[in-house]
Amino acid sequence: MALAETRRAPARTALPGRDYLSLHDFEPAEVAGLIEDGLAWKQGSMPPAQARPLQGKSLALLFLKPSTRTRVAFEVATASLGGHPVCLQGGDMQLARGETIGDTGRVLSELVDGIVIRAFAHRDVEELAAAASVPVVNALTDLLHPSQALADMITLRERFGRLAGLTLTYVGDGNNVCHSLCFAAAKTGIHLRVACPEGYAPAAAVLAAARADAQCGGGRIEVMTDPRAAVEGADAVYTDTWVSMGFEAGADARRRALEPYRVHAGLMRLAAPHAVFMHDLPAHRGEEVTDEVMDGPASVVFAQAGNRLHAAKAILAAVV
Repeated sequence: MALAETRRAPARTALPGRDYLSLHDFEPAEVAGLIEDGLAWKQGSMPPAQARPLQGKSLALLFLKPSTRTRVAFEVATASLGGHPVCLQGGDMQLARGETIGDTGRVLSELVDGIVIRAFAHRDVEELAAAASVPVVNALTDLLHPSQALADMITLRERFGRLAGLTLTYVGDGNNVCHSLCFAAAKTGIHLRVACPEGYAPAAAVLAAARADAQCGGGRIEVMTDPRAAVEGADAVYTDTWVSMGFEAGADARRRALEPYRVHAGLMRLAAPHAVFMHDLPAHRGEEVTDEVMDGPASVVFAQAGNRLHAAKAILAAVV
């Protein structure tokens, strides 16, 4: 295991008024600051004068898709930082009766100090952000999951003491989680290997943008079809569900294509001896990962889930 990097003195990263839609939108130093802030919130080392930056503020938390970890993380983070969370589901709002997402953003901007939104279509989040005059935070779309990726970077930073130079292997469907890992790796100097069957690779536009980011951030992104080659010597092995919400059509075909990409004990043995196993959850045990790996000594999945709270604190404290 590498020696820990020198920690900077705790001080909140200040990005007031910025939307948090994608890690692609942030400079490597800003991403690094958010990661360090997440660790500081977790360790209780944030200076007391900076501990409740949302005091007197209210946030609208819009969940148009089901959520466990993301909703709880942002709701608890808002309250812990001194703010008041207003939680809304799709059926609670006039969106269900035809109000546009843009008008929703304009209305909420008159009532709250920030908006967290989890939606199906990424364009809906972009439209909301374009119309809103308060910061908008992407809590997952079909394209990206940037709050998860920040929690993942906090988890790796905490475990290994560094990010630059680590090899992270993602095995499975090149989905929204994979997309955000591409941007996170590009910004932090991680070597990301993505192993997926033909037809399930990350979106070409995402790969092109992430590889351009890597020219400044120092990361590297490879896409291949052989999971064994991808896992060989890796510091971390990551997978996600094979059938994401909204992609249930054709689920059987997806499972057949992705079955060779299941993470099992034999595959994990190809990774470095110190390697960790990661999953953003919920896991479909026996599909993308076996119980032996999920519950094994290399698994950090529940610590990773816990770091969702600290990522949410870092994001909200920075932008709202």
